[in-house]
Amino acid sequence: MTFTIEQIATALGADAVGDLSLAIKGAAEPADAKPDELALAMSPKYGEALTAGRARAAILWEGAAWQDMGLEAAIFTGRPRMTMSSLTTMLDPGQGFAPGIHPSAVIDPTAELAADVSVGPFCVIAAGVRIGQGSTIGPHCTIGTDARLGAQAYLREMVSIGARVQIGDRFIAQPGARIGADGFSFVTPEVSGAENVRKTLGDQGDAKAQSWVRIHSLGSVEIGDDVECGANCTVDNGTIRNTGIGSGTKLDNLVHVGHNTRVGTDCLLCGQAGISGSVDIGNNVILGGQVGVVDNIFIGDNVIAAGGTKILSNVPAGRVLMGYPAVKMETHTEMYKAQRRLPRLVRDVAALQKAVFKTGAKD
Repeated sequence: MTFTIEQIATALGADAVGDLSLAIKGAAEPADAKPDELALAMSPKYGEALTAGRARAAILWEGAAWQDMGLEAAIFTGRPRMTMSSLTTMLDPGQGFAPGIHPSAVIDPTAELAADVSVGPFCVIAAGVRIGQGSTIGPHCTIGTDARLGAQAYLREMVSIGARVQIGDRFIAQPGARIGADGFSFVTPEVSGAENVRKTLGDQGDAKAQSWVRIHSLGSVEIGDDVECGANCTVDNGTIRNTGIGSGTKLDNLVHVGHNTRVGTDCLLCGQAGISGSVDIGNNVILGGQVGVVDNIFIGDNVIAAGGTKILSNVPAGRVLMGYPAVKMETHTEMYKAQRRLPRLVRDVAALQKAVFKTGAKD
């Protein structure tokens, strides 16, 4: 694909100067950009690398002296990351999945696929499945009985969608995503040590070791519109009611959402975040990488949890959290500062003790 500077600027809704007919084949970082690539130099810190490189055109910060950098054309942006979104959409060459249905795909006769759906090699699509128009099902994907995918679904390689899963429009699943596995639900015939510990916060009582009995998942998963699931992301079925993911929510690689959990709209769950079962998460919640959430609690709207935070109790709306156990970020910062001062404090106390005991001995 080749675009002119004028075409790119128009698509971005941005201002452009210089030779607007200059042809661009791709994008690159300032130091690596070739003459036919658009350098992404959206901050003054990239100016030196841009001047030393071979780029003829660049996306620049507002007010940049583009001609002094040896450029023939420039595009100016006031919101760099939003510009990146539009530009990468425009330049993305895709995965090269072929249109049509590959002859190796196994599709049940009762499945209903829109006329323009693409199905890759070695896919299995079960009975009663419905897939909306403009959807792409990549190689080695499996879609279970009576599952529903809306329009413009895009499944990368080896994605599995379980039976009865309901998914809205414009769903994206990265390689290895698993939607609709059974929930992690087990019980013992008598009260277990784990149950006693939960009640007593430490004492197992007289509980004996027992075998675990499986609780089957009768629910499934419901996913709204414009949801994306990262590579090796997992969303488990509900036990009785469905697990839910709200519209606009994005799940990063290796995120796990447990059974019965409900995630609101426009949430961001970052890499390796783990959500236990039966958690209610509000709207516009951001959980950083490796955040852990205990089961059977709620997290209010607009909560932000920094990476590595472990949430062990209910969180009111708007709270910003950090640490293990999770506390307000400003509280955690003060605790961290105090912790760093502990070695000096111990030395000061030891010196004070020595002085007091020495004085006492003289008396």
